[in-house]
Amino acid sequence: MARPPLPAQSPAARSHWGWALFSATFALAIIVTMVAGWRTMSPGQLWPDHSQLMGSLATWAGRWRWWVGDASEVTFYKHEFASLGLIGGAALAHWAHRRGKRWQGFPVCYGTGRWPWVAVASIGGLVLANMVFASAVQDGRWQPTFVAAVSLPAAMVLLFGGGWKITGIAAASGALLVTPMALLLVNHVCAPLGLPAVVGNVAAMALASAVAFAAAHRLGWRPAPAAPAPAPATPVVRHGWQWGMRRVLADFSEAPFLGNELASAGLIGGVLLAALLQPAGPFYGTGGLMALLCGQALASAVGVWVWRERWIQRGWYPTYIPIVSVVPACILIHGANAAVVVLSALLAALLTPPMAAAFSARLPAHVHPYIGNLLSMLAGVLVIVPAVGWILKGAP
Repeated sequence: MARPPLPAQSPAARSHWGWALFSATFALAIIVTMVAGWRTMSPGQLWPDHSQLMGSLATWAGRWRWWVGDASEVTFYKHEFASLGLIGGAALAHWAHRRGKRWQGFPVCYGTGRWPWVAVASIGGLVLANMVFASAVQDGRWQPTFVAAVSLPAAMVLLFGGGWKITGIAAASGALLVTPMALLLVNHVCAPLGLPAVVGNVAAMALASAVAFAAAHRLGWRPAPAAPAPAPATPVVRHGWQWGMRRVLADFSEAPFLGNELASAGLIGGVLLAALLQPAGPFYGTGGLMALLCGQALASAVGVWVWRERWIQRGWYPTYIPIVSVVPACILIHGANAAVVVLSALLAALLTPPMAAAFSARLPAHVHPYIGNLLSMLAGVLVIVPAVGWILKGAP
């Protein structure tokens, strides 16, 4: 006698098991991170500093901290607390979005409902990249292994849809296309020419992504519409000062394709905790974290204010670009003084968003528009970083 088929699980049941698996995995990641930190710090410290991270990369504890820290390196924080805060905040934002909560903020992942697949693709690409190119960082030198976590994998999922097939291909593409391209450009182009490493990072993301999207188009992949989600019971959006403050906060998590206040709050809260426990931990141990945060917030605030009408007309505008490119690069090269912070933030806020919008508008439909944002970051760093140095050098 044939065995009767098992009843199919309802979406609610699958969601329940999905959240249980995520919660267990996230809790385990926190525990392993704490153990790894304790294994690499010296007596009397509350948490190890950046030099101890770089000096322990040959151990499992140092490698784990490097891997987790990669998830927040797009904002130049490079710290495991910031990364865990970002992931936790994004998970909460997704939960609130799927249930139509009023406090969800800007819908995470642009309301597509694909955050779980974005997370799996991005983290999968990050882990695979670090495994394949493990030897690149074992000698204690910085390498751009983070690029797979904030580029092609998430963009492919958002453009073509979720599911294990697309997500797996996206993760592998990020690790095997973006990461080696970044290693090549950073080490063999930027380093010899004295260019900021961010130039190689964004150029690699753009070039590798263009190749991947062209290949996907030839294979017949088509952009997939997002499934509708419950809408929050909120009044018509008013683009006043409250909206502006929320938008500035959300800009901090735009680069990982989240664009949500809860995710950004987790990111910033995590890096502030890191700085409280060990000031020489985040932002590569430079001690300039507060200057960086001020410059990033100022750049976003000026951009949101100046380009407010375009936000209203288009529903989205790339005011986040200075946060992850020009401002941090200027601070690392020219120093964390007020003049550098203010000048880099103002110039980047005025120039890079319209440049990105112009680039993205000229891309074909099968290419994710984030490539236009990358090109704007590349142009902004190449032009504004030396301009800031020239202006300040000539100032009395």
